[in-house]
Amino acid sequence: MKKYVLALIPFIIGIGCFIAFSVIGSEVAPDGTLVEPFFLVPIGYLFFATGIVGLLISGIKSYFSHKASER
Repeated sequence: MKKYVLALIPFIIGIGCFIAFSVIGSEVAPDGTLVEPFFLVPIGYLFFATGIVGLLISGIKSYFSHKASER
């Protein structure tokens, strides 16, 4: 169970990035430029991808260790 907790941390951080992007919002500056924290979107997707890879690795490891213990 502890193996999955470490793999879930990137998911939580990714959700935090998307929530922060929504809360901060965007606005148009007086000179006409768009001011928004767009960097949070790709970072959030990167954390989600890292979490998926971590969960897959944890699942594969636990599957094979369970199979090895049955022998």
